[in-house]
Amino acid sequence: MRQNLVAANWKMNGNRETVGKLVQELNTFMCTPRCDVVLAPGYLHIGQVYKELDLMNVTIAGQNCSEYLEGPFTGEVSAKMLADFGCEWVILGHSERRLNNGETDEVVASKIKMACSAGLGVIVCVGETAAQRDSGNARSIVLNQLLNALDGSINKESKIVIAYEPVWAIGTGLTASPDEAQIMHSFIRENLEGIEGINAKDTLILYGGSVNASNALELFNQLDIDGALVGGASLDAEEFCRIVNMASLDKEH
Repeated sequence: MRQNLVAANWKMNGNRETVGKLVQELNTFMCTPRCDVVLAPGYLHIGQVYKELDLMNVTIAGQNCSEYLEGPFTGEVSAKMLADFGCEWVILGHSERRLNNGETDEVVASKIKMACSAGLGVIVCVGETAAQRDSGNARSIVLNQLLNALDGSINKESKIVIAYEPVWAIGTGLTASPDEAQIMHSFIRENLEGIEGINAKDTLILYGGSVNASNALELFNQLDIDGALVGGASLDAEEFCRIVNMASLDKEH
C-alpha cells in the first residue's frame, strides 16, 4: 500500500530568522505525521533546517541539482553536495526551472541520473501549460516529459516520485478539479508500466499547483493521488500542518 507524501517547496523565500521561525513552528505543530513529509528550503538554509528540525518522518530535499558530477561549473550544486548536507531528496524538472532556466527533458534526465547515483530520491515534475491544455495536448506533453525524464536512468534501487503540476495552476490560485487531477494521475500511472526500474503500482504520484488546506482533502481522496507538492501554502506552518494531517487520513471511498 502506498503511503502518502507531502513535499514543501519553499522556493526562493526566507532568511535565517524566518526559516528558523518556520522550522520551530513545524516542530511545535506537526507532532509525528502518519505520512512522509519532505521540506525543500533554499540551498543556503539546508544546513540550518537539518540542524533545527526535530521531527520523525520528515526529511530534507534540494530544489535542484547539477547535471554534472563535479568540476568547473561555477554556481552549480551537485547531487553529492546535497547528500553530504543531509538531503535525502531533490526536486527536478519543475516548470519554473524549465521556463526560467531553459531546462529541457534531456537536461532533466541527466540530473535524475546524477541524483540517483548520489543516493537521492527524486521528485520528478511534469505538467502542461494552459495553451497546451487548451489545444488538447496535455496528455502527450506529460507523457513525453515522463518518458524522456526516465529514459534509461532508473533501476530498482532508485527512489522516484512523480509530481503532476499543471503549469497553469502553479502560483495562480487555480487548481485542477479533483476529477481532472485523478484522470491525469491515472494516465500517468498507466504509462509508468513498462518503464524499466519503475513499479507503477507502488510509485507515488503527487499533485501540485495551488494546493492549500481548502482543497487538499478532496484531492487526497482520489485513488491515484498520493500526496502533494506544496508551494506557497508550505510557508505557513499551521496551514501546511493541516495539509499534512489531511494526507495522513485514510482515503474515503
